[in-house]
Amino acid sequence: MTDRSDRKPLCPVEHDQCEYLSELVELRQQVSQLAELVHTDTLTGLNNFRFFIQALEQELERTRRTGYSTALVMMDLDHFKQVNDQWGHEVGNKALVLAAQLIRAGVRKMDIPCRYGGEEFAIILPSTDLRQSIQVAERIREMLENSPLFIQDAQEINLTASFGIELFRFGDSSDAKQLVRKADQLLYEAKASGRNQVCFGTQEQDASAAAVSEEEKDTLFSLFGGQQADEE
Repeated sequence: MTDRSDRKPLCPVEHDQCEYLSELVELRQQVSQLAELVHTDTLTGLNNFRFFIQALEQELERTRRTGYSTALVMMDLDHFKQVNDQWGHEVGNKALVLAAQLIRAGVRKMDIPCRYGGEEFAIILPSTDLRQSIQVAERIREMLENSPLFIQDAQEINLTASFGIELFRFGDSSDAKQLVRKADQLLYEAKASGRNQVCFGTQEQDASAAAVSEEEKDTLFSLFGGQQADEE
């Protein structure tokens, strides 16, 4: 399909000198801006909750068709109520903006960062396995931990966040709501375990580690001509 967004608008009455042409250009710009506002969180500039739900449904359907897993990362700022109580909501909003900037800097171009609500964020990682999703979450966690929020009188606030990661795999029977609930449960586990950490299901990681371990053994055995196997 041809992209018409950058095409010069044509005169509706096909005149070379059209008095309505500038109005058409302005209207097109306004429509584009309104379309952007519909799915953008006004404070952080990330995708909003409405867009998140639509995008997650689309990515789950993509997994069902292609077989490539979709990862969901839920992120929540630690002790955010204390920030609001001690410094006020204006500083709290600055903390949210800083977190959003770091999320945007820490994700890949293909990822979909969203503000889920309050101090909670959601990041959809298309065609991503558990190992890759952990890398993305850890990168954002470290960036936030090492990026204090500077406020008045040269004071700074150290921010951290907790993360929960859940995967939607080919053949899974769960839906978007269930995936969010599972990722949220893992997020709460990260909070209960001390905060400022990434929590994820261990079943797939254990299976992957075991598979890699066996492959490494086979490679070593072949390099040494199966000596170890013969000795055993």
